[in-house]
Amino acid sequence: MNERQVKKLLVYLGAAATLLFCLGPFVYMLLTGLATEPDFLRPAKAFIPTWDHYHSVLFSETVHFVRYLINSIAISGISAVVSVFIAALGAYALTRLNIPGGRPILLIVLGISMFPPVSLISYLYKLMSALGWMNTYPALILPYIAWTLPLSLWIMVSYLEQVPQELDKAGLVDGCSRLKILVRIILPVAAPGLFATLLLAFIYAFNEFLIALMLTTDQAARTIPVGIALFEGLHGQVAWGEIMAAATVTTIPVVLLTLLFQRRIIQGLTRGAVKA
Repeated sequence: MNERQVKKLLVYLGAAATLLFCLGPFVYMLLTGLATEPDFLRPAKAFIPTWDHYHSVLFSETVHFVRYLINSIAISGISAVVSVFIAALGAYALTRLNIPGGRPILLIVLGISMFPPVSLISYLYKLMSALGWMNTYPALILPYIAWTLPLSLWIMVSYLEQVPQELDKAGLVDGCSRLKILVRIILPVAAPGLFATLLLAFIYAFNEFLIALMLTTDQAARTIPVGIALFEGLHGQVAWGEIMAAATVTTIPVVLLTLLFQRRIIQGLTRGAVKA
């Protein structure tokens, strides 16, 4: 075996190990959701597949899983769209309008984003209680917009810097306003970066736990991470089968979005990371 074949073999082994490391937990989650008992890996146990856990999660009137999933998709989707739109406006201003102190502004935004949510949750609780928004969509959407905005702004800035400014000059010559240039010219050109930012903001909001736990009280606005965490309280014991089944179903929207926009996401992340 020559050196080239050894290198090729090592690459394949590394790829297989990485794939196993990444997909192993998901395969175990899927199998646990299908198994009659969570300890099916023990030598004395046999793997007997069943759909009872999935049926219980999707159709039980006490679990409210479907309602939690709808809440998560709606809240995360609205938060991501608003956050990315605001980030696009800010990124356009920082990359096109020669605002004094543009880089310090980005660093300040990054610094603010480093505050852990646990340090702000008590103030959020008091604010939402005073506004009468507890256990409502706005109580989660507004904090999620603020939470995902720094990430969205940084990605959009890194991408819009690669879009030629000649497009802006051409739009100004044709009589377009700055907002019209952004919406009709820049954003269509920056569509890959826009989709990448939108998906990342959606995933960030979709996976958030602490804010949703503190600001919701029932299925009216409770999101799926909190709903799954409360399965133990609902059943009186750790219902591993239902928990794993719910977690498997929960990953489906994110996986579908990633597969649907995979090419645009890769283009957005790679183009925004390389200077032209």
